[in-house]
Amino acid sequence: MNYALAIASAILLALIHPGADLTFLAPFALAPLLFACAREPRWKRRFLAGWAAGVVYWWAVCYWIQFVLEVHGGMGRFGSWGTFALFSLAKGLHMAVFATLVGWLMSRWWALPAVAALWAGLERTHGPLGFAWLELGNAGVDMAIPLRVAPVVGVYGLSFVFAMTAAAVALVALRRPRVELAWLAALAGLWALPPVAPFEQGSESAVVVQPNLDEEATWTPASADEMQKRLVLRSMESALDPALGKPSIVVWPESPGPFYYYTDATFRRYAADLARTTGAYFLFGTVAFLSHDKPLNSAVLLAPSGDLVDRYDKMFLVPFGEFIPPMFDFVNRITKEAGDFIPGDRVVVFPMAGHRLGTFICYESAFPDLVRRFPAAGAEVLANVSNDGYFGHSAALMQHLKLVRMRAVENRRWIVRATNDGITATVDPGGRITQSLKPAREDVARMRFGYVRETTFYTRHGDWFAWLCLIAGGLGAVAGAVRERFAGAARV
Repeated sequence: MNYALAIASAILLALIHPGADLTFLAPFALAPLLFACAREPRWKRRFLAGWAAGVVYWWAVCYWIQFVLEVHGGMGRFGSWGTFALFSLAKGLHMAVFATLVGWLMSRWWALPAVAALWAGLERTHGPLGFAWLELGNAGVDMAIPLRVAPVVGVYGLSFVFAMTAAAVALVALRRPRVELAWLAALAGLWALPPVAPFEQGSESAVVVQPNLDEEATWTPASADEMQKRLVLRSMESALDPALGKPSIVVWPESPGPFYYYTDATFRRYAADLARTTGAYFLFGTVAFLSHDKPLNSAVLLAPSGDLVDRYDKMFLVPFGEFIPPMFDFVNRITKEAGDFIPGDRVVVFPMAGHRLGTFICYESAFPDLVRRFPAAGAEVLANVSNDGYFGHSAALMQHLKLVRMRAVENRRWIVRATNDGITATVDPGGRITQSLKPAREDVARMRFGYVRETTFYTRHGDWFAWLCLIAGGLGAVAGAVRERFAGAARV
């Protein structure tokens, strides 16, 4: 029964994310696992139950990784499924650790805040330990009241709230004294927080391009030149439309094709001509090199004069896509670049006509503490350039966009998002999608955005709350384990 309850939580947690998108389940999803852990006194059994739940959860949410490895990684059917199984087993360990520790918390009168802290704190460790994606709190991006906590302590605050309510459900099912639910009164403080940014029509205009280039295309000099000229022409047509006025910026996505600004003189000329002709800034993805065998995944901004403003090099790379973890040298690279990408080492905020622009690239949207560093450094608007073509038509497209939406709320910034084949969109400071393009087709659109100078508490102070939760939840679990051991020794 305990294993079944753990798997039930895994299924509920998967259902709250894009695909099913049953977000109303978020405040209850952890309850079956917590109930099972409270009933199971043996920590090894809790570990196995949590591990099983973690494997099922990551398998259900990130099923698209198998497709990426098979189709774009050249691993074949068996190799891709085998590697994805290893990925799920490794990621499932997070849930295993949570289940092990939470068993020592559920018996305490302070279980509600301790359980919530442990969950939120362990979520913060996903990125440093290899792969971050879709925290529990992301399910609340459309929930007006819980979302108020995001500009204060980030997505981990919403995860704390949902874990706390799930723990309350589990305690009720366990028939624990009602006084132990009194901690829920603290959630009334959510109504005292300022509401998320109200909707406002953006005052600025961007030309946003969705090229829809084939990820597996083999480019010749002639086909690459034709493609580049077509995208430049479509960008110019939109930018020079007199009915729409002059745009502030033209945005192309993370490099989905042969866009080598530093080594291709022809493309460099096209890019400069586009900026000069439109009189707008031009932001686009490219591949830069530190040396011949050390490529960088980069975003470049050109001024309306056609001159280079600066370059940002992606700092958080995609495992298996842009670099191969040391223990997985047998896995083929998805990228066609020679050798692994190397990470950048600086946050870049581009000056732009009296304002400042921060750009994060693709998978970096999964890292709240990285994205906040751009507005903390002065960025008044954010751009996310991405190539989601590797995801096919899977739920990963909407999953990725949901991450971007939460970053907008945390930092109270407009985000202009250009992708290769979807989902290209603009997101307002309240996390609302204001405009979007249909995926899987070439398209160009004018999208509105605005500048915001004020910074949120989360932007200024980062993940102090999540790290404090990890410390508090861990110490609480240790205290519970020690007390249980001494209690057992006393009975003997």
